[in-house]
Amino acid sequence: MQIAMTGATGFVGSHLCRRLEQEGHQLVKLGRRDCQAGVAALAERIQGCDAVINLAGENISQRWTESYMRALYDSRVVTTRTLVEAMGRLERRPDLFISTSAMGAFDSEGRYSEADPPNASGFFGQLTRDWEAAARQAEELGIRTLIFRFSLVLGRDGGIMKPLLLPFRLGLGGPVGDGRQPFSWIHIDDLVRAYIFAMAHPELNGIYHLSAPDPMTNRQFSQALGRQLHRPALLPVPLFALKLLFGKKGAEALASGQYLIAQRLPDAGYHFQYDTLAKALAEITSKV
Repeated sequence: MQIAMTGATGFVGSHLCRRLEQEGHQLVKLGRRDCQAGVAALAERIQGCDAVINLAGENISQRWTESYMRALYDSRVVTTRTLVEAMGRLERRPDLFISTSAMGAFDSEGRYSEADPPNASGFFGQLTRDWEAAARQAEELGIRTLIFRFSLVLGRDGGIMKPLLLPFRLGLGGPVGDGRQPFSWIHIDDLVRAYIFAMAHPELNGIYHLSAPDPMTNRQFSQALGRQLHRPALLPVPLFALKLLFGKKGAEALASGQYLIAQRLPDAGYHFQYDTLAKALAEITSKV
């Protein structure tokens, strides 16, 4: 297949590109300039593609100013709208569109599967609702459309693990705040396999949660990582420190969490290779 992809240079995108190229697919890697060049130019770039994968989005781990929050929104919602509009201008449209969303669609109070309607309020709640609505416009174009809601992606070379491994190896790690917030996660290899699975199963469509069947609290995650590295994990990261680094809204987003339950993928026959945190951390912390 010929596949167009936004966000190809990011943590998830680089892993997914490597796997797709290993399987013989041809990739059209769309950069920020492609997405901002206008609908006509973007349509020309994706002409002839069999699938479009949308991973675009500014990294959330910066100080949340008003301008940065606008960049967070535009890089996800506006980019998705532009992609769908560009696909709509093609005489031969892609057969498949896989877009992205986040577990921030939900609050921190319950455990949520794909059957539960999003209920988060505030900035992230509005962002995810608009993000998903923009992606679902592709369904009206007759394109098979999937939306993958990500949990926290774990891997040795990116995501949340990259800044955590060194302090935890030094015995300086610990939970965020009181550590009681939910912690849903997926290993990067399982996330990549979910894309391959979706491409191979044309009956799949709609929203899917990408989350391993072993959710826990932030404190339990910190304790498990400490055990894996044979180090204490007793030093909590206070909320005021996050506020200094990321601002009030950024700290609240980073210190919160959701229990995301993946039901539809396993029901379709998908199996998680890393179904427990112990397995995932053993692979991540092993010597290459």
